[in-house]
Amino acid sequence: MRSRPDPTAGPEGPLTLAFPGDMRSVRRVLLHLLTATPLRTLSDADRGTTELVLAEVLNNIVEHAYAGGNGQIALSLGLSSAGLAVRISDNGLAMPGGAVPAGLLPTDPDGPAATLPEGGFGWFLIRSLTRDLCYDRKDGQNHLSFTLPIG
Repeated sequence: MRSRPDPTAGPEGPLTLAFPGDMRSVRRVLLHLLTATPLRTLSDADRGTTELVLAEVLNNIVEHAYAGGNGQIALSLGLSSAGLAVRISDNGLAMPGGAVPAGLLPTDPDGPAATLPEGGFGWFLIRSLTRDLCYDRKDGQNHLSFTLPIG
């Protein structure tokens, strides 16, 4: 994991990290983020929500975008008047259909796995807990951004 300065940031600007797209690195980054600025300044509830959303998104990148392959993840977090602004990029596979899954809850959670909606519970949580969720794929790179409301 390496930190990179963001040239657009002020003295309290975003935290920007680049790290391998594997489960061990994701766990290490999540632990680091909980004690790093800007997350350490958040309430316990906001820090918990942020950890949940980031874990879900980052694990999806490892499991689906890289699907056992190698790659890097770039993550930027910064406080704004709207909340915690998050940007994540990777070079993995594109999202199915070129868009963020709808994140619909299954109508029959005990039904066969083939009938479960794409994105399942994880994308339902992500969509429920974030604002301004945007996905774009450009030049072979996935870009996901969203805001986590704070307070």
